[in-house]
Amino acid sequence: MKEAVLRVFRGTADGGELVEYRVPVAPGMVVLDALHHIQGYLAPDLAVRWNCKAGKCGSCSAEVNGRPRLTCKTRMDSLPADRPIVVTPMKAFPVLRDLVTDVSWNYEVNRKIPPFSPRAGTDWKMSQADVDRVQEFRKCIECFLCQNVCHVLRDHGKKREFGGPRFFVRVAALEMHPLDGLSRTKLLKEELGLGYCNITKCCTEVCPEDIHITDNAIIPLKERVIDDFYDPLAKLLRKVFGRKRT
Repeated sequence: MKEAVLRVFRGTADGGELVEYRVPVAPGMVVLDALHHIQGYLAPDLAVRWNCKAGKCGSCSAEVNGRPRLTCKTRMDSLPADRPIVVTPMKAFPVLRDLVTDVSWNYEVNRKIPPFSPRAGTDWKMSQADVDRVQEFRKCIECFLCQNVCHVLRDHGKKREFGGPRFFVRVAALEMHPLDGLSRTKLLKEELGLGYCNITKCCTEVCPEDIHITDNAIIPLKERVIDDFYDPLAKLLRKVFGRKRT
């Protein structure tokens, strides 16, 4: 049977090292299978977060050869066979142990976002086009790969000033809901730091659910912030007619 060499980070926030393991490779095997083999036969104390092994829980996020991925969706045969596979924890979040990181900051950001707030006396009817528009954002599995790859968080550590692409997706789902009557553009501008995003599309590239984060969420939200705070005519029209955009 073929073997693969994995170099896996072992350690805590205080430091660690890459430890090398040799793992037998079977057809259809994914990186998470290799990590389970290491746990089962070579290093039972290896800390790995996972749950469904089906690409739907978002738990097994890590960096494989430097790229943020779900280890349960990263096939071994898709990686170069002539060099070791390097598996490290997500860089944007504090390491707890080995491949497990502390992602609790994300839930703090989530609590800042006002929930769905239907307009008073609204008619609970939606067109299929409106349903389709927000349904894409509901596919998010909160793997936080988009948060991890975002340079504002990954390289500059602006967690106090920036919400990150995952939560721009959540705000977009609310802002673009035709029955919602609450504007969140002030939150986007002043607390979630939407202006820091320079639309490199790296978040879209790593999304395992193929959500068009940049084009369908972030750019429309930027346009709304510009309308509300920098376009005097649009601001006047909303003040006169009192209508929320859909």
